[in-house]
Amino acid sequence: MTQCFDTPLPPPRERRRLREKGSLTQAQLAARLGVSRETVRAWETGRSTPSGRKRDSYAKLLAGLADERPPEVTAPQKAESAPELTTGPDETGEPPTPDPASGPEPGPDSDSVTTALAPAPAPTATATATATATPPSPLSPPLTPAQAFDALYAFCAPALVRQTYLLTGRRELARESVERAFQAAWQRWPEVAVDPDPPSWVRATAYEYALSPWHRFRPRHRHPEPPPADASDRALLDVLLTLPPSYRRTLLLYDGVGLGLPETAAETEASTPAAANRLLHARAAVAARLPELAEPRELHSRLAETASTERLRAAKPPAVRSDGERRARYWTRAAIAITVAIIGATALTLRSAPTRYEPPVPPGETVRGVPPRTAPGPLSAAELALRAKLRAEAANGPERLLPELR
Repeated sequence: MTQCFDTPLPPPRERRRLREKGSLTQAQLAARLGVSRETVRAWETGRSTPSGRKRDSYAKLLAGLADERPPEVTAPQKAESAPELTTGPDETGEPPTPDPASGPEPGPDSDSVTTALAPAPAPTATATATATATPPSPLSPPLTPAQAFDALYAFCAPALVRQTYLLTGRRELARESVERAFQAAWQRWPEVAVDPDPPSWVRATAYEYALSPWHRFRPRHRHPEPPPADASDRALLDVLLTLPPSYRRTLLLYDGVGLGLPETAAETEASTPAAANRLLHARAAVAARLPELAEPRELHSRLAETASTERLRAAKPPAVRSDGERRARYWTRAAIAITVAIIGATALTLRSAPTRYEPPVPPGETVRGVPPRTAPGPLSAAELALRAKLRAEAANGPERLLPELR
């Protein structure tokens, strides 16, 4: 009996350090290994670990970087400011399929196709703010929080609006969801700026707001919006809207955005087997209505085309920041007003409350042992009638009989 051991790998922080030491971007490293940029980012953050031949190739590549022999770059360097989504077959020539037992095997895996559905992920807010693949000069001043936020918004907002449109089928709700998500990010910017993946933080917030069930009670959401002009786009959007929200979100993240199965499960707050089952059922529902989209690659392309054909323009970053600050001031003032009202009501209650205890008057009870009244009381109607009768018959009554003595 033989026992196989996996190739050892350095810790996630060391993997990223070795990649930066070799002056490689995540896209270049992904092109060398034949995986997606999302997969490389997941390996460097520790959210997933490679296995099989990819693990061996990754270990050899890191070993070469540790020996100061950076690998030769075969893919051109891409500017991170351009929104893109990559897809393609894996090493076996077949499209990737979700397998809950296989662990962290990602979705689409090559840089051959770029679409306007998902932006390229950024590991940190500072890297996102630069929006270029060229590292900044050491003498350049650091970005201010507003500049970093504006760069993150310009980097993620256009693609995120298109994703949210596929998720809800409403243009105004898609724009509103993205704006609310970025307003929440600006209010919590110290937390979001140090997050390992700020785009994922904003995307999860936008999806949660877009799928909120409370929108159905809003007057303007009671009427449907005009459908897409193209018949095929209308058919695809109708199929997506018939899916449950959790299935729709899983399908969009995996087949649309291109996240791996573990990342999709983490973002939807589900286990990996549950996310795989949702994905399989969603694909089956789409294939039953649209057989030409049974292939994952075709479904990915159609999702990107449907989202890119609509005119979905996001607001400007300064406007989003100002609206977020205005909303924060409004709710802060409302909270202060409610607090003052509660304090005033409490003070009035304390002022008008009695200072000593006054027991309540008990209800009347029957008192026993008291003698009856001796004085005559008022006569009733029957007694008055009897008295009148007796007085009337006393003069006209029969003669009295008196006994005689003998």
